[in-house]
Amino acid sequence: MANAPVQRISQLMAKTLRDDPADAEVLSHKLLVRAGYVRRTAAGVWSWLPLGKRVLANVERIVREEMDAIGAQEVLLPSLLPREPYDATGRWDEYGPELFRLKDRKGGDYLLGPTHEEIFTLLVKDQASSYKDLPVILYQIQTKFRDEARPRAGILRGREFLMKDSYSFDAADEGLAASYALHRQAYQRIFERLGLDYRICAATAGAMGGSRSEEFLAPADAGEDTFADCPHCDFAANTEAIRYDIKPVDASGVPAAEDIPTPDTPTIETLAASLGVPASATLKNLLVKVAGEIVAVGVPGDREVDLAKVEAHFAPAPVELVTVEDFINRPDLVRGYVGPQGLDKVRYIADPRVAPGTAWITGANKANTHAKNLVAGRDFEVGEYVDVVVVQEGDPCPKCGTGLKLDRAIEIGHIFQLGRKYADALKLDVLGQNGKPVRVTMGSYGVGVSRAVAALAEQTADDKGLCWPAEVAPADVHVVAAGKALQTELALDVSEKLAAAGVRVLCDDRAGVSPGVKFTDAELIGVPQILVAGRRASEGIVELKDRKTGNREELPVTEAITRLTTT
Repeated sequence: MANAPVQRISQLMAKTLRDDPADAEVLSHKLLVRAGYVRRTAAGVWSWLPLGKRVLANVERIVREEMDAIGAQEVLLPSLLPREPYDATGRWDEYGPELFRLKDRKGGDYLLGPTHEEIFTLLVKDQASSYKDLPVILYQIQTKFRDEARPRAGILRGREFLMKDSYSFDAADEGLAASYALHRQAYQRIFERLGLDYRICAATAGAMGGSRSEEFLAPADAGEDTFADCPHCDFAANTEAIRYDIKPVDASGVPAAEDIPTPDTPTIETLAASLGVPASATLKNLLVKVAGEIVAVGVPGDREVDLAKVEAHFAPAPVELVTVEDFINRPDLVRGYVGPQGLDKVRYIADPRVAPGTAWITGANKANTHAKNLVAGRDFEVGEYVDVVVVQEGDPCPKCGTGLKLDRAIEIGHIFQLGRKYADALKLDVLGQNGKPVRVTMGSYGVGVSRAVAALAEQTADDKGLCWPAEVAPADVHVVAAGKALQTELALDVSEKLAAAGVRVLCDDRAGVSPGVKFTDAELIGVPQILVAGRRASEGIVELKDRKTGNREELPVTEAITRLTTT
């Protein structure tokens, strides 16, 4: 491959900005716009400028190399997809308003692909007929579409984004486990090469379905995911995926339940204050509607219900909070005084902390009245135990009991053992060794390619600007000509020699721009090495600065070139 020519900034389609965009909330959004990497086209839709496209292409290259290394085969499927396969799996409706739906001129229903499980399944159904055709791993790097209600944070949460999605197809569960392990290892190599700090966390499958699921999370303040990390053992999980065992207690010494008058105490705070008890002694019962049916959710009074967990448990059925009108239509449900005992036609689920034998103060289903000494399993029954509370810092680790540490993170990868959900829906069978049909088992694996760019910006930027790791940077060295003719001549000469040696060079040769602005732009753009042809150019001396460490040294031109071409 021919060496890339020197990219002169005077010819580069990218303008740096001194000020942050008015709508920018997070660091990556601010810096990627200011440094000339991306520009907003519409809400949640972004154009990649030349520098940004180079970084994006470098991420793609690393992902592609590691996928190829595990024997995966690259394909490219359409973004415009027919409705029928998504009807077969139920996801045409399950995806809800996040799905971009459209009609063609003949009235046919189509969607813009948010993910491609169905289409890959049909591809393999068309191409594979025998167990001898398996196992196979297919992947693509392609634009995905999701109609986010509130696109935000620049390219971190957009309505259009670049993603690598791959799918494994095996004739047996043992093969799925092996394919899953291959992807897990490949992802570790990908994120290590990218220079990302990441954690592998247990996760929920959500709308994807399946059994085992893990997320790759990049810790960052801008992250929308919260994960729990145990400082003592190797436990790490998205807080939505944390599960606790049900631990019954002995309630033999608890007196019989009794109603007590509690006027004007419709909230946990007012009840606890009135009785002089901690909120943890009370039982909160939140009412929701699941596909129109009222369900009560019980949690200790000092904890909040995580509605995302409730929604995940009942998915794909819609979940919404009850309204004042719902209470009017159900006079047996007394607002502010609902208890789990004797509920009529109300399904009751509870967090594992409401274990059999635990005693509570809770609503008596009468106005201005609560019940005390109400024991789970004795005075009321829990229909189903579900982890539904918002996890808090210091909650015990499910594995070792140590207090958990919570951090924000950006999801950069997710791997699923789908099993046969999609193969069942689309009837993907191959002939087995005994000549009988075998239902194929699948895995699904995603890497957020464009999101990885934002995650890197969040993790590596400093107070001067972006600071790219070498493997993803848009250039290896940023050459700055301080301004005078001799300095510019030297800068261009050095740039050409570096490029001839295979070094990717970005050269700031702009005339009429002050050295201070050029230095500021070089630090903002974030290339790993900055070479300055400045005050000692006439002596053949240049300054070399490491963008990450800030270390500077003056070197003869020949030594600087040698240094940059041998690292």
